[in-house]
Amino acid sequence: MFFDWKGIVHHEFLPCGQMVNKQLYQEVLARLRDAVRGKRPELWENQTWMLYHDNAPAHALLLIRSYLAKHQTSVVPHPPYSPDLAPADFFLFPKIKATLKGRRFQTIEEIQENAISELRAITESTFQEAFQQWKKRWELCTASRGDYFERRQ
Repeated sequence: MFFDWKGIVHHEFLPCGQMVNKQLYQEVLARLRDAVRGKRPELWENQTWMLYHDNAPAHALLLIRSYLAKHQTSVVPHPPYSPDLAPADFFLFPKIKATLKGRRFQTIEEIQENAISELRAITESTFQEAFQQWKKRWELCTASRGDYFERRQ
């Protein structure tokens, strides 16, 4: 799932049993670049779009860093050991979980359809609020010198 302050830019579901490895992530990044080019042409044309991903092993590998450098993709750094900063973790995933919690689904496809429906229902202003919250979390992370801060808010 990739999103910005306007909304969802790109999403895809992993096949059952598939792990995110360097080859898969590189393929996803290629599809993300195509999505940015199509959905955010102004950011693509003036090369102002940036990628923010955490320090998951598949994200930090030399192959991925080289790919991003080759394609002149700016990456917002993620401080080590800072799970409080990932917008997907503090905003997107809890929002989707809250709307799907307690519901029964018959198939994986039904889960995916409902998740996408819920994602599309998130307003642009809600995404903008999430990015304002991200900014505040960066400030808290800086003030706490990278220590966990969620419990202290």
